Amino acid sequence: MTIRHIVSWKLAATDDAERDAAFATMQSELEALAGFMPDDIEHLQVGRNIAYPESNWDVVLVGDYPSLEALERYQVHPEHVRVVQIVRQLVVERSAVDFQLD
Repeated sequence: MTIRHIVSWKLAATDDAERDAAFATMQSELEALAGFMPDDIEHLQVGRNIAYPESNWDVVLVGDYPSLEALERYQVHPEHVRVVQIVRQLVVERSAVDFQLD
């Protein structure tokens, strides 16, 4: 039973250079998490919105986990907790959804 975890964020920065730097930091920090939890993360990718910036969210994380328990371990892993603190400083809004893949 694979669980897909999708998180979207709105960046706090309004300046293009600051937005680029914020995205680069988020992508690097978030994608590195897969290396800390190889048994709990099947796939993890971070992307930046390329269309409709006035209505779409700026950054998205898509992660696949082998079980709900694996997702829960990811949420409380010390490295994830550390990265969350970094991301919170770079964003103004967050939205997430978790669902089971068929």
